[in-house]
Amino acid sequence: MRLIPYLNFDGQCREAFDFYAKALGGQLIGPPMTYGESPMAAQCAAGSENRIMHAQIDADGATLMGADAPPGMAQPGSATVVNVDVKTVEEAERIFAALAEGGQVHMPMAETFWAKRWGMLIDRYGKPWMVNCMMQPDGAA
Repeated sequence: MRLIPYLNFDGQCREAFDFYAKALGGQLIGPPMTYGESPMAAQCAAGSENRIMHAQIDADGATLMGADAPPGMAQPGSATVVNVDVKTVEEAERIFAALAEGGQVHMPMAETFWAKRWGMLIDRYGKPWMVNCMMQPDGAA
């Protein structure tokens, strides 16, 4: 089983996924599909033609998916937090800094009892993230 976070946007999906691909060091899998390019184009709401119906990023074995809601259907806020778990402190700090650009840091990157580095932020698109670089199982750094 794999759990794949799926993020919903209100017209910013393409911009956000370009940003996430760069911040996470990943790549978009195929071009994001718009509602207008889909086989369902004729049934889609007016004004949704250029909104993203599906986007996917693969980054170091992880997958992130997302889409734009049809016009007027986006839900503000989100209780979902994307947790990025990396192997090195340097990678944790790089990703945290990239995601925090234009966003709001809630918990700055710091060492904790469970992690070499951990921090929380809300990115420029209003999506919450945690970045983790875990301690070794024996507690060593």
